[in-house]
Amino acid sequence: MGKTLAEKILSEHAGKDVRPGQLVVAKVDLAFAQDGTGPLAIRQWEKLGVGKVFDPERVWFFFDHAAPAPRRELANDHAFMRDFSAKTGARVSEVGEGISHQIVAERLAKPGMLITGADSHTCTAGALGAFATGVGSTDAAVAMALGKTWFRVPETFLVKVKGKFGPGVSAKDLILQFIGDIGADGATYKALEFGGELENLDMEARLTIANMAVEAGAKTGLFPADEETRRWLAKHGREEDYRELKPDPDAQYERVFEYDLGQLEPVVAAPHTVDNVHPAKDLGNVKVNQVYIGTCTNGRVSDLRAAAQILKGKKVAPGVRLIVVPASRRVWKEAQEEGLLEVFFDAGALILAPGCGPCVGVHEGVLADGEVVLSTQNRNFKGRMGNPNAFIYLGSPMTAAASALRGYITDPREVLK
Repeated sequence: MGKTLAEKILSEHAGKDVRPGQLVVAKVDLAFAQDGTGPLAIRQWEKLGVGKVFDPERVWFFFDHAAPAPRRELANDHAFMRDFSAKTGARVSEVGEGISHQIVAERLAKPGMLITGADSHTCTAGALGAFATGVGSTDAAVAMALGKTWFRVPETFLVKVKGKFGPGVSAKDLILQFIGDIGADGATYKALEFGGELENLDMEARLTIANMAVEAGAKTGLFPADEETRRWLAKHGREEDYRELKPDPDAQYERVFEYDLGQLEPVVAAPHTVDNVHPAKDLGNVKVNQVYIGTCTNGRVSDLRAAAQILKGKKVAPGVRLIVVPASRRVWKEAQEEGLLEVFFDAGALILAPGCGPCVGVHEGVLADGEVVLSTQNRNFKGRMGNPNAFIYLGSPMTAAASALRGYITDPREVLK
């Protein structure tokens, strides 16, 4: 019987053939944490008493959630993590370098890797054909110490796509529509595998989709490693990291879903759940106070390019705060060279250093009571952006840009006309 991508990768790392439902111990290729979870993982590591990490080259800490630190308590956490890294040799991605998931995609993830991260959106790296999954602080500590941890082999759902996106529609609309269809817990502890006419989904689209696999409850979201994967790795100077990786033709899937990209329309997830999905055109009476373009979901160059296409030569609506955050220093540089940052600046946007800030409600964009934000992030539960009395709507970069111009949630196709 053939294997899915998840089963292939876990089989390689467990050293034996595995099947869904089995419990296995598997070797980890990369273990990381960010500044919100890192201190917890380090304290759990200390309880293990091992005195070292399994491989300093493959244990990473990222400063992205509270970067630069807005309070002394968080600054002290940063110092704690730096001290640990200095003692163990673990690698550090410093303040301003970017969001962990973007850096992992740019520099570290390879097809066939097994990656654990103390952050639920670790699944982003599945776009490159890696079994990447978020774990709790104890499991993160074990992976950092021993280079292995336990897994239950997940069943796999296949999402097949065909066709091309129409104007104003993007990968964010596809994954939001899927989550709206299946529910926020519809794929709990499943592997989501994406197949079909993938040549119409570039790597940055795949990263958006894989990033939000966990919002349907999935353990991981996986794309095969193909020529688009090779192209991405070559662009980032890592073509030697490429290997072709695809599921077997006779792989067994628990469920199969099919989407015609050309039939999709811009959608928005309304408060306070990510599966509360509606066509953007039906929410035109919702006034926005803030618009946020960025995050590990939609802070890449293609996202900024799509938003800039709508904003160029225009101004944001009076009373709207537009915040733009590139996902990494590399993205910032590319956007600057293309003139995208100038477009945002001229439109009236505030451009922040690469990081997570507003998305997690730590700083740089906390909402007031009763305020509404249209954000390109991945979660909209109460309090996600720092205030449980505010309202978070989720949409694509094009929907966000169009809404910033109009001052109300807007179907981007109305502006693109």
